[in-house]
Amino acid sequence: MASSSAAATLSWLHSFGGGPRETTKLSDKRTVIAVVAQKKAKKSRKIILKEDVPDLGSKGQLLDVKPGYFRNYLHPMGKAQMVTPLLLKEMRMEEERIEAEKKRVKEEAQQLALMFQTFGVFKVKRKGGKGKQIFGTVTPQDLVDIIKAQLQRDVDKRIVFLPEIRETGDYIAELKLHPEVTAQIKVYVYAN
Repeated sequence: MASSSAAATLSWLHSFGGGPRETTKLSDKRTVIAVVAQKKAKKSRKIILKEDVPDLGSKGQLLDVKPGYFRNYLHPMGKAQMVTPLLLKEMRMEEERIEAEKKRVKEEAQQLALMFQTFGVFKVKRKGGKGKQIFGTVTPQDLVDIIKAQLQRDVDKRIVFLPEIRETGDYIAELKLHPEVTAQIKVYVYAN
């Protein structure tokens, strides 16, 4: 039986161009080869997004995507980059730098808020009408001009939130100096 299988193997080799002189010795010893079935390998690529991609992620995010999506869309459009150890190191350093900058900006905003709150009252002079009424209203730009005159600080009028002021009296205005820091200042409106 072993000789018939060896002859079949030799004839099979001859069909692929092996001549009669090129013979291969086959041993009669049988070798057991264990074949272990493996799961189908997941095909994905680790990428870093260079810009925001709708329905996928935001800039700087580390993702796994299918190779075709990366090769045919993300990479040619310049929206993503393959992950490398050097790139990961640079990304971590950049994140640390950004976090330090955010912390510094927040601390500056807190110091500025403390300065505004300890200053006292900002006085706004308006032309008076009957009783407590004033002509016109006090706008954020008016308050910005007063802050600049009294504290020599430039403040953007878009961060000043005032209640509607149409009468003389004391009011509280808010300055949103940072997304997490808000300063409340006292405003006194009087008529001349």
